[in-house]
Amino acid sequence: MAYKSTLLKREVSVRKIISIHYFQYMSDFVFPGESHDFWELVCVDRGEIEAVAGSRRISLKRGDILFHPPGEFHNVITNGKISPSLVVIGFACGSRCLEGFGGRVMTVQAGEKELLAKIILEAQGAFDGPLGDPYQEKLIPAKCPPFGAGQLIGRYLEELIICLYRRYFVAPARDIPEPFRPEEGEGNEASRRILRYLQDRVGERLTVEQIARDNLMGVSQLEKLLGKSWGCGAIELFSRIKIDAAKQLIRDGQLNMTQIAERLGYSSLYYFSRQFKKAASMSPSEYAASIRILSEKEPRAGD
Repeated sequence: MAYKSTLLKREVSVRKIISIHYFQYMSDFVFPGESHDFWELVCVDRGEIEAVAGSRRISLKRGDILFHPPGEFHNVITNGKISPSLVVIGFACGSRCLEGFGGRVMTVQAGEKELLAKIILEAQGAFDGPLGDPYQEKLIPAKCPPFGAGQLIGRYLEELIICLYRRYFVAPARDIPEPFRPEEGEGNEASRRILRYLQDRVGERLTVEQIARDNLMGVSQLEKLLGKSWGCGAIELFSRIKIDAAKQLIRDGQLNMTQIAERLGYSSLYYFSRQFKKAASMSPSEYAASIRILSEKEPRAGD
């Protein structure tokens, strides 16, 4: 047989990494701001900040991510109350798909958070010194870095960019969680506020009346808003948020199923299992087993 190769198209190519930081600012941190000839992303892992991007001042909260294009003056401003934790990555990339990223507030979903976590993890082994210095201008390669660490950092960052591009510029995902739509406006801000309200109360039992009352709107107005933004009502949205939290707790492996059900406010293990299977098409135990199987297939050091 005459086999022929197929060249794989590289839509995103990260050529160089300039900086990788994960740190917690003091609540009164002051930074003079800067501009440079490479891309820089900032993702809020905890708290909130004001980000200066050129002439704009943008509010960023937990889960928000913002890309500063080369040459843009940018800064981070804390609010004096909350000490935010940030992921900041500087990188060189000439891919055209990034043209729409500059100045656009996006949000990272669970898989994208994992990619950022993997970048930080690989960077801890690839470079000497802590990653918590926001003034560090050069990454110092480790003497004996893990095999392929630098390549994985670039690969994970490329995958993050691809995921965000697909979600915001090709076809926005319809499944929860998707905390923010690309469109801006009053309705979007209200949806964001309600989503955060539900996320902050993931361990409670809420009624649609309570959700509406706490967000200063009527039940019908609430259901109409969430239906337009997320394609479901308040209780279904809250249930999906709980299931996503349950998946994370199962992956963490620190609690048994009964403890997870209790932590997330379910009335019984039976009801939790039924709701989980309805959302994930498998029981919590089946989900846990599938994750373990996948993790056992990951190559170990020395393999």
